[in-house]
Amino acid sequence: MTVLVVGAGFSGAVYARVLAEAGHEVRVIDKRPHLGGNAYDFTDENGVRVHAYGPHLFHTKLSHVLDWLRPFGRFLPYTHKVRARLHDGRLVPLPINLDTVNEVFATAYETPAQVSEHLARIALPIAEPRNAAEHLYAKIGQELTDLFFRPYTKKMWQMDLEEMSAAVVKRIPLRMDREDTYFASDETQIMPADGYTALFERIFEHPRIKVELSASFDKSALRDFTFCFNAMPVDEYFGCRLGELPYRSIRFHKRMEPDGPAPAAPVVNFTDAGPFTRETVWDALPNHRVRETGRRSVTKEEPCDYRDNGMERYYPVKTADGRYQTLYEEYRLLARDEPNMAFIGRCGTYQYLDMDQVINQSLAGAQRWLAQNREA
Repeated sequence: MTVLVVGAGFSGAVYARVLAEAGHEVRVIDKRPHLGGNAYDFTDENGVRVHAYGPHLFHTKLSHVLDWLRPFGRFLPYTHKVRARLHDGRLVPLPINLDTVNEVFATAYETPAQVSEHLARIALPIAEPRNAAEHLYAKIGQELTDLFFRPYTKKMWQMDLEEMSAAVVKRIPLRMDREDTYFASDETQIMPADGYTALFERIFEHPRIKVELSASFDKSALRDFTFCFNAMPVDEYFGCRLGELPYRSIRFHKRMEPDGPAPAAPVVNFTDAGPFTRETVWDALPNHRVRETGRRSVTKEEPCDYRDNGMERYYPVKTADGRYQTLYEEYRLLARDEPNMAFIGRCGTYQYLDMDQVINQSLAGAQRWLAQNREA
């Protein structure tokens, strides 16, 4: 069959490669001028590999995802660390752990049990949290919530914690010991040694895959294909006839600095009420110093509405009342009636997905489609 894949990020790459290896002819289009979707990276004028759309750190528990990915590149172990900058300039571990609690409360705890007891004392008795604020109050109390989450949430989402779904903050772990790595619960934490763009080039390198960049989707193209896997925003496909599905976006402010000592962590989150959420020092990531120039690259992130950033969609918005998820479900029902079309990826399914989750879903979806067509 001839298959059209809209989007050259992880979802489109997985579908394209799996279907091509099964004997189908695949054409991939992407409106951007590069491969890799939001994982795209490049070497800049400072000789540093920069992730154009913010840091992408690969972590997973899924062995079959790793089995599929590893043939396409060489990988380096990398354990990611983040620090939060307090109002007085101190840097403390994030997610919150034993050392964070000691810094904030001027305590001298040595054991996880002591931290658990402290958090139990300051937590509020909320049996059934209705939103992100109540979930955090019930876990860590008001002071830690208002310090680490309230200002960050306001600038990131332009909503108060009371308006946010608890699911948004449930993704963030809480540690009682001194573990200070961000993804400690995932067995595998790696980075592609040559960058994500090189990884995508190898995934798309197949005689049955043709890729066209700077190419927007047009419904008229569907007549030339048996099926289409579409990673474009599902509301955009339908002309937003039911209303817009909102996204938060990011403006990236990049600067050059002279080389210096390694930072305490590659990524620092800002807890203040200013416009920026975090900062990344790119050469602190493994193999990101590509050539020596005596300079380093640093990027600050400023969240905004996607309509104020060229319609660049990064984060689906999850509210406590679930109104946008309800709207997405209406679009999903519309999409179900589209002949020979499946919506995939973050924008196609209006989900916040880590890279391994995208690969996992796409592998399952591609195999399901192949099985259905074999039966047909």
